[in-house]
Amino acid sequence: MDIMDSIREQVENNTVILYMKGSPNQPQCGFSAKTVQAVIGCGQKFAYVDVLSNPEIRANLPTYGNWPTFPQLWVGGELLGGCDIITEMHDNGELKPIIDEAVDASSADQ
Repeated sequence: MDIMDSIREQVENNTVILYMKGSPNQPQCGFSAKTVQAVIGCGQKFAYVDVLSNPEIRANLPTYGNWPTFPQLWVGGELLGGCDIITEMHDNGELKPIIDEAVDASSADQ
């Protein structure tokens, strides 16, 4: 499978997916650590991909999402943004309703 197809499949098959450096339990950069804390704070399960251990994804995801940096949070198949955007959305209360709505919609589809 082509790497772009793999990325598309990950984004489409996971309601909330975070592409980050490291794992939620062991983030490998400060930006990933701040972002994962914001996502965890929303209280929903989410998938993640460690771009450090997936160099093909690390090389191609910026092209796929037209976003040059990591982390990247995708919700309901749409890129929400990186660290600054996600932490700001979390701090002002915008992130949780977006994630909750996407998870609820995904559950209704199944």
